[in-house]
Amino acid sequence: MTTTQPRLVVTPSANIHSDAERAARMSKLSFGRTFTDHMVVIPYRDGAWQQGEIKAYGPLSLDPSCSSLHYGQAIFEGFKAFGQPDGGVKTFRPQSNAERFNRSAKRLAMPALPPELFMQAADALITLERNWVPQNVGESLYMRPLMIATDPFLGVRPALEYLFVMFGSPAGAYFPKGVKPVTVWISEDFVRAAPGGTGEAKCAGNYAASLVAQAQAEQKGCDQVVWLDAVQREYVEEMGGMNLFFVYQQDGKTTLVTPELTGTLLPGITRDSLLQLGRDLGYGTVERKLSVKEWRDDIAAGRMTEVFACGTAAVITPVGFVKANGFELTINNGENGPVTMALREALLAIQHGTAPDAHGWMHAVC
Repeated sequence: MTTTQPRLVVTPSANIHSDAERAARMSKLSFGRTFTDHMVVIPYRDGAWQQGEIKAYGPLSLDPSCSSLHYGQAIFEGFKAFGQPDGGVKTFRPQSNAERFNRSAKRLAMPALPPELFMQAADALITLERNWVPQNVGESLYMRPLMIATDPFLGVRPALEYLFVMFGSPAGAYFPKGVKPVTVWISEDFVRAAPGGTGEAKCAGNYAASLVAQAQAEQKGCDQVVWLDAVQREYVEEMGGMNLFFVYQQDGKTTLVTPELTGTLLPGITRDSLLQLGRDLGYGTVERKLSVKEWRDDIAAGRMTEVFACGTAAVITPVGFVKANGFELTINNGENGPVTMALREALLAIQHGTAPDAHGWMHAVC
């Protein structure tokens, strides 16, 4: 009789944080600096995903000739697990992250990871680490899945071996002192992505290429950079690694406008969720190109009343001030807008289980 090997085996860490150590770390959470006791590793070789393991969180061993270090086959995702009022834990739209992970993999000539294996790995790791899930509103266990090429080979071709890794990081409120509008710099010197490139993939190189523009924004006294399209340098695309929304008020109607997905923008899962929540709240929603000139003109005319960015880490970030070569803008007197905050509160309520999950976004883990 043949037996089927389990997809994941668990090897408990010998150095698990004590309750007191864990409590101390979780009492002063920020973003991306604290990590749980275990991680998932699943190797790919001989054309197939091998048996995976949940093991102690720690360094990876890579050959110096490892192809991801030279040719950039590296992708990642990010999603969150939230404590629920009944003591359980749920994740927010992890299936969508699994699907986007595979779209990124396809663009970088990497193997697809079966979505059911992605979900199994996430559920098993979160269940093991459930004591690391914060309970306060705005806090979460941030999950980071990634895949890298591991071939020890110096040649420009798709690798033959890969490693999938997933680990967790308890994250505090992104705005510990309260949500406050940011100041952004419109970059004219650099672009994030070009047509036909990797803009809609969540690959490591996209973020490396953004760092010099972010540094320029900070030199200009701004918190974040806003990207324009690579061809005409006219149309607004993203803010840093986040999608942008523009709020219009005309004839008593609220409309949310967000740049359309052209292949150069990341198809944000928070973006998609807010378009649906906007419709639920009675707002109009439009996906289209929006130029810098239109941004300036519509703020001046009072048609555009709020601007915000959205993403997994911060959920929603209001934009209060805009700087560029030759002009500056103030949005909503530099204050949080009512539409922005209503959407933020509506999404957080669903994630933390204090509002109905009408769209089935929350996945029960444990």
